[in-house]
Amino acid sequence: MGVRGLQGFVARVCPDACQTIDLREMAEKHRVDHPDCPPVIVVDAMSCVRRWYTPESWVCGGQWREYLAILEDFINAFMAAGIELVFYFDGVVEEKKRDEWIKRRMKNTEEIARLFQFIKTHRKQPGREMFVLPSALPTFTRYALKSLGQKTVCTLQEADLEVAAYGLQHNCIGILGQDSDYLIYDTCPYFSIENLRLDRLVTVMYSREVLCRVLGISLTHLPLFACLLGNDIVPESMLEGFWHKCLTTSPHRNNSYNRRTNILLSVANYISKMPCSYSSLKHLEEILPLGSDKTLLCRGVNSYLLPGQQSPWVPPNETNCQMLSLQQQSALCQDKEIFQLAKEQHIQSENYSIFNILSHGEIECSNSLEDDYDTEIPGQALIYRPARQHIYSILLESGKGGTCPLVKEWFVYFGNPLKGPDLIQPVQPPLTGGTPNLKTLWLAKGPDVEKQRYSTFLACFHLQDEMEDLQALEAPVAGFCCLLAYLMMEVSSLSLEDLNAFLALILCLKGKSAAQLTGLQLAQVDSRAVHLGAVLIRGLTTLLMANSACGFPFRMDDLMPWAVFDGKLFQEKYQKAHQGCSVEELLEGNESLYTPFQNLKSLICKVCMAKNRTIQSRPRGNGFNTGRDNILCVF
Repeated sequence: MGVRGLQGFVARVCPDACQTIDLREMAEKHRVDHPDCPPVIVVDAMSCVRRWYTPESWVCGGQWREYLAILEDFINAFMAAGIELVFYFDGVVEEKKRDEWIKRRMKNTEEIARLFQFIKTHRKQPGREMFVLPSALPTFTRYALKSLGQKTVCTLQEADLEVAAYGLQHNCIGILGQDSDYLIYDTCPYFSIENLRLDRLVTVMYSREVLCRVLGISLTHLPLFACLLGNDIVPESMLEGFWHKCLTTSPHRNNSYNRRTNILLSVANYISKMPCSYSSLKHLEEILPLGSDKTLLCRGVNSYLLPGQQSPWVPPNETNCQMLSLQQQSALCQDKEIFQLAKEQHIQSENYSIFNILSHGEIECSNSLEDDYDTEIPGQALIYRPARQHIYSILLESGKGGTCPLVKEWFVYFGNPLKGPDLIQPVQPPLTGGTPNLKTLWLAKGPDVEKQRYSTFLACFHLQDEMEDLQALEAPVAGFCCLLAYLMMEVSSLSLEDLNAFLALILCLKGKSAAQLTGLQLAQVDSRAVHLGAVLIRGLTTLLMANSACGFPFRMDDLMPWAVFDGKLFQEKYQKAHQGCSVEELLEGNESLYTPFQNLKSLICKVCMAKNRTIQSRPRGNGFNTGRDNILCVF
């Protein structure tokens, strides 16, 4: 979260701390000074994704091939200057940040409701001022960068701490991001992603030294300064009285500044007069209303110390600056080999959500572009819950007998106030002979095991009986059909037109380049198609989780959205299908796609009919469809 208002304070009050720098020149100087060490920038990817996503269309589910090309251009600009990049992603929501996470989710829910109201009223995408990240964008950005050959790290704890530590330990030329905490850590230089000119590799470097000079404090004061302004550990609500005291005694109060700016200046003035010692910090803890936990300030200062660093505010015997090491004995998974493998795959961005479940039985999913007022389509969190229950069972080996722990889910969906996690019971997948254990799925070799991996994956979606038909398909199409069949079984309101649109999408997408998809123009945007696009994208993350749990029967690359989805193309197919266009028109007159279309449709309808689910057609009305009649899935 950083320190509220600090970034803006630096820009307004300390302009000399905002230094325009040329990254090429910095890289060249680094090569001269360190000939055996290439110039590296560590990237706080979570603070960059909003800047990276520049495709014009963003509401329809994501322009994934276009986005992949943008990321490649970003990487190539740095490679041309001989600069290596290391990308860090948040791998966990720490308990101390849960309340802030919930607040942001509730705010996002309100923003998405306003967005759908706009789309329904105007039948188009609003301007960038209402921009919301496409669903699951950070997740798939991680895999996109990895597929482009970049080093990507998924963290075990707070990302900014690991980013700052990596930058310091590896002598990086800087950190690229947009988080004021990088002004507080004693680490390598902090570069702004917001001010980056990619064509010239010029950006703003924020100087801690100049900031301290303006504030009249030293670098050593910065962690305490951050805590006394409020951060993830010390809540602002506890500091109001202290701020009032600082404001009334500070000679730096300026009526031309807003209150927050005056608070920053007056707090700096207060601590500049304090001796840098643990006893000074203890005195502060006594006068602040910290409640029952008088160690908040000490813990807050400690949270900014990187490995090997000391602080005069914290006694050496209480310094706890080593990187977090999740202990095996506290984990749900007690098999050391499995636990270590899951941890390594997590850090290297090779699996999805597996380590969080095996370590502490908790998982979260933020907002999706879902219309809470469309009661025909359940929230994606609820649609995919049965599949997740099977995945939890595989991971926690609930079939062994004994009590299986419940999994804590923090998922955003309509009607969930997020007052606490949903406690979810693992459910064994419907496999004859039971579920293979993780050692078999993850470590064993041979054709029989490969078959077990695939059938276990399919069983998560109740498709184990369709193994032969699905294995005959190209892997991306097979994964997409697994997801589509599951959706058609789980969501009774999905129609024959929806099925036709999804199948036309997967078949027509294959031959289209990023440039062709960029040039696709939509006359209007349908809100239901926006919702369905988000549901499908979240379904792909469920496929990733099942694939990771089952020992990777699919390559992860085959389950990525740029292989199977494009938001604008889906809108086009959806609108045409619901307007009653022929299959020939849906398939763009490409006769070679007619037979694959009918075969895939037959497969999915067969699966649904076996589950007593008939797929009905929605009648065409005035505009897009709102009802259904009783036309069944027939050919």
